[in-house]
Amino acid sequence: MKTFKINSIKTVMLFTLLVTLITSSCNKQNKEILSETVQTATVEVPKQDIHEAIITNNFEVLNQHIKAGRDINKKEPMGGSTPIITAITFDKPDMVKALLKANADLSIQNNDGSTALHTAAFFGKVEMVQMLIDANADQTVKNNFGATARETVIGDFVQIKPFYEMIMTQLEPMGFKLDLNEVEKARPVIALMLQ
Repeated sequence: MKTFKINSIKTVMLFTLLVTLITSSCNKQNKEILSETVQTATVEVPKQDIHEAIITNNFEVLNQHIKAGRDINKKEPMGGSTPIITAITFDKPDMVKALLKANADLSIQNNDGSTALHTAAFFGKVEMVQMLIDANADQTVKNNFGATARETVIGDFVQIKPFYEMIMTQLEPMGFKLDLNEVEKARPVIALMLQ
């Protein structure tokens, strides 16, 4: 009887210690979660638009948008580009990485039906195409012209070159740069990547 009483007391003490440890661990986790929530809630919403921040290479403002829980998939009104499409267009790979990490929606299409993957492929951004492939971007989506991202780069470059030149003329005042020789070299590489 004495042994049973001692073992029962040990069991109760061990159980109490275990409950105390679990409770204090949960309280610590809850405090950490609450602290993160308070920090997120106190992030000031940036005054600069997310697309403008990307175009002007303002990484700090992009991060503020992300931390403040702003819509990182917000389309710009002219072409319907999402922030990740804007970052790809203006060759901002670090911003693309940040948006991918923040779970940007890769299925959203701009006004001509292009996704982020279409845009990266079209502009010959090999590194960004790989990032999007790694993020499981859907390669089967067709734009308004009936082309997948791969199909945008398998045609004859000479025929499409005037279109690139027109885009360069329109976007150059915003800081857009494109090396057509690099794009021409990248197109077959990207076509292979997207097979």
